[in-house]
Amino acid sequence: MEENHPGAGGHLLEALAVIQWWCFNVLVIVMNKWIFQNLDFKYPLTVSCVHFICSALGAYIVIRNLKLKPLIEVDPADRWSCILPMSFVFCLNIVLGNVSLRYIPVSFMQTIKSFTPATTVILQWLLWGKAFDQQVWLSLVPVVGGIMLTSLTELSFNMFGFLAAFIGCLVTSTKTILAESLLHGYKFDSINTVYYMAPYATMILAIPALILEGAGVLSWIESQGSVIALSIIFSSGIFAFCLNFSIFYVIKTTTAVTFNVAGNMKVAVAIIISWLIFRNPISSLNAIGCAITLIGCTFYGYARHRLSEDPKHQASEKLVDILPLVHEKSEKF
Repeated sequence: MEENHPGAGGHLLEALAVIQWWCFNVLVIVMNKWIFQNLDFKYPLTVSCVHFICSALGAYIVIRNLKLKPLIEVDPADRWSCILPMSFVFCLNIVLGNVSLRYIPVSFMQTIKSFTPATTVILQWLLWGKAFDQQVWLSLVPVVGGIMLTSLTELSFNMFGFLAAFIGCLVTSTKTILAESLLHGYKFDSINTVYYMAPYATMILAIPALILEGAGVLSWIESQGSVIALSIIFSSGIFAFCLNFSIFYVIKTTTAVTFNVAGNMKVAVAIIISWLIFRNPISSLNAIGCAITLIGCTFYGYARHRLSEDPKHQASEKLVDILPLVHEKSEKF
């Protein structure tokens, strides 16, 4: 990321980058929830497939036709040994995000996804024995506490949706850790990541989606599949790609601190706007739990950033580009 911008022009670019990122993030999340809830299209695997197809085509056009981003060449052997396993995790991450949206409110799903920093640290500590500074562990206390409070006070709690979102956190953390080991020789940005992984993800998910949801999708099209409804579903895929492009732009334009703060504010914006649209019931304790979680995530990002600037930690601490292809910095298609 760029750490310095000259004068007011740089700050204006930062603000525009963050705003367009927020807009596409909220748009994709709200459209997906609208598809599941208001259009009664209860087929998250199919929605994920549409997102993968649109994102693969969009990345191809941006890189091959428009040449807005140079293609990062990948060794053919690495496509099978590295890209394919990453694509499977990438696919699972997106599917779990959409499944959770199918069953629980946006506010609850977004709060649970904020647990990802904690699961990443815990997995690296347990499986790889990686040591973390005390500041990092302390910053996770409000994250864990806020998630627990939110879960216990959620008025629209659904166990299946909760488990999908929580397992999604574990998968996102696994994706981050695997990326550090499998893709360490490649400096992938969000566009090149989608270019390589979305086609594999489509192939991985197409058959399960056809078997599990094919008959239901055809029945839905016959009963209520209007042109407007189908347009909304395919538009969500187009905006999902736009979200990935916006992530590339915001990472390129903003500083690490701005990216961290804006990322947590993005979650808050998504929660507020989704509540204004869907009016899902939120108790006072639930709202406090959400706030505590987001504050903890902000402290976690700040602690990691401070340690990354410390020469003693620079060898082990680095900023990881986690692609929120649906939601968030996790985001998620």
